[in-house]
Parts: sequence; C-alpha cells; structure tokens
Amino acid sequence: MRYRWAALLAVLTLTLMPQLAQAQGSTPGTAKRPVATLKQNYPNPFNPETWIPFDIPCDKENPNQQFKVSVRVYNLLTQFVAVPVLQGGTGSVAGGQPLEKVLLTCGQYTAYWNGNYRNTSNEVASGIYMYVLEVDGQRTVRKMLITK
Repeated sequence: MRYRWAALLAVLTLTLMPQLAQAQGSTPGTAKRPVATLKQNYPNPFNPETWIPFDIPCDKENPNQQFKVSVRVYNLLTQFVAVPVLQGGTGSVAGGQPLEKVLLTCGQYTAYWNGNYRNTSNEVASGIYMYVLEVDGQRTVRKMLITK
C-alpha cells in the first residue's frame, strides 16, 4: 500500500511540476526562453516499440543556439527504465545515439524506444510508463501504455 501512495505522489509531482513552473512566470525585464514541446508517443498503446516526437522552438535572436536534451523513460514507481535513441539524425548528431545530454539545435525530432529495459534484450512489463523530455533543465512529462 505504501508503494501505491508513493507512485501516486510521484505521478502528481511530475505532472504538476511544469504547470507550477509556468504559473510562476518570469520577472519583469527578462526574456522568457521558448519551451520545448513533448508530443504523445505513437502508437499508444504499443507493443513492442514506440516513437516519441518532440520540438525545440527557435529563439529569434539566436537561431543556432544549442540545447542540452535528454529523454528518459520511467515506470510508475519513478524507477529509471530506459533512454530512447535519436531517430534519423541531424547536423553533427548521429541517428541511433542515446538521448542523454545531447546538444541539439532547434527543430523537430523523434526519439525511438524498442521497449527493452535499459541496454538489455529484456522487454519491460505491460503497464503505464512516463517519458520525460529535459531541455536545459526544463522538464516535460507524458504518459504511455505498453500492452503485451
């Protein structure tokens, strides 16, 4: 029972965190940096693989700016499950590279996850998972469903 409450608290915290950060706003006189957009994975529900699209908007003042990007998958107990890889590739970043602190410029990207646990050939169990996009310290969270 204790783990169910911990999982519920974790989901609520990760879901409300971006909303609370946006509600605080910025101080007068400071420019607000564009926020990355994390889209729903497809297909959802999926078995065994999925694609996770996300956008990094351009800053009009500095269109070639690079952002530190990470995408991670967690289970409902907030245990780390996997790091998806970059689908395709762009610029100096090769496709198939794990999306862990990768420098990317603005644009549209797709992450690919094969449904395996970390770097093993073991498939994860059916259930609800969360995927987190982190761009320069700002996090966005969405849910996905794996069915077997």
